[in-house]
Amino acid sequence: MNMPQHAAPIAATFDLAKIRNDFPILREAVRGGRLAYLDNGATTQKPESVLYALDDYYRHKNANVHRAVHDLAERATTAYEAARDRIAAFFNASREEIVFTRGTTEAINLVAYSFLQPRLQAGDEILVTGMEHHSNIVPWQLIAARSGAHVVPAPVTDAGELDLDAWRALLNTRTKLVAVMQVSNTLGTINPVAEMIVEAHARGIPVLVDGAQAIAHLSVDVKNLDADFYVCSAHKAYGPTGFGMLYAKRAYLEAMQPWHGGGDMIRTVSFEGSTWNDVPYKFEAGTPDISGAIGFAAALDYIATIGLPAIAAHEHRLLEEGTQRLQNIKGLRVIGTAPGKAAILSFVMDCAHPQDIGTILDQEGVAVRAGHHCTMPLMQRFGIPATVRASMAVYNDSEDLEQLERALVKVGRLFG
Repeated sequence: MNMPQHAAPIAATFDLAKIRNDFPILREAVRGGRLAYLDNGATTQKPESVLYALDDYYRHKNANVHRAVHDLAERATTAYEAARDRIAAFFNASREEIVFTRGTTEAINLVAYSFLQPRLQAGDEILVTGMEHHSNIVPWQLIAARSGAHVVPAPVTDAGELDLDAWRALLNTRTKLVAVMQVSNTLGTINPVAEMIVEAHARGIPVLVDGAQAIAHLSVDVKNLDADFYVCSAHKAYGPTGFGMLYAKRAYLEAMQPWHGGGDMIRTVSFEGSTWNDVPYKFEAGTPDISGAIGFAAALDYIATIGLPAIAAHEHRLLEEGTQRLQNIKGLRVIGTAPGKAAILSFVMDCAHPQDIGTILDQEGVAVRAGHHCTMPLMQRFGIPATVRASMAVYNDSEDLEQLERALVKVGRLFG
């Protein structure tokens, strides 16, 4: 199978038409018309290069890894481990520090149960923020309940920014971990995680950064950031669903006990006891998602061919244009107005519930997310049940935003 020409690396200049052509689903008709896909905060679409990598694995390399000496197994193992090397390089990590998971959620749970739970005692605290995704709240609540510890949220301002002074004041000798999202999936707020890590480390507190909404939009160097744990998912960065990773400093991984038991995470097994494989494999029990690793590496390669600075500049232009267009809609209020935020527009309208708005937008070919976005505490903070969220990616254009504006005008006519 020859790689399609339109999946070749993109030129140094930002060519939006070429980028859009890399994503075959954007040529799909929906509701009899053009698709304006603005639900990238939930999942991104996949370029031809990622689709090719997945197809190529199953056509030409399909075998289990690490467990055989036949040719297909060697091909699969080579591709799988090469993917780990490429993923590690993208984040400036060592390959031993990259643990493959089913996504951000599983990576956070791994840290919760394998790292933090054995260290928690009654009265200890886990410091989060009021804008966290449920995945960065519930795992901490589950382990806190077992030990008598507490999950403590730092407040969010009316603009949707973290109140950094209040967060800093909550750091104390009982704080055993700081967990914070780098980019808010609901508001687009970019949290000052580098500064927060410095503050926490000055008090000897480790930090987990949820990068699910960051890696497709911001350059992430885990060594420079000095995060103790960094978690993310492939599918929010043009990769396949059901795959993600945990970066952790090697000293932590070496000290942590396995969370899942099974094949490949062991060195020896007997009925008297078992010993564990080297990191990162001692956290990767069972047959891994081989194609997921290969697809994620291909997705990060795709991002790298365009360049994150060029992607960020393009998305910032979209954010400015989208903000201006929403200001033209009577009775519409944007939730989350932090300066320098990512390309996410979360809003409510006086005339209609977000679910009704989302339904009308769908009829006009505009795909958005309507709901609480797995941030129910944040919805309570703003006194609303839900928002409509338009989230942008590298392939979005002004026509998408114009289509969104026209659909919102229709909502106003129907419900106003």
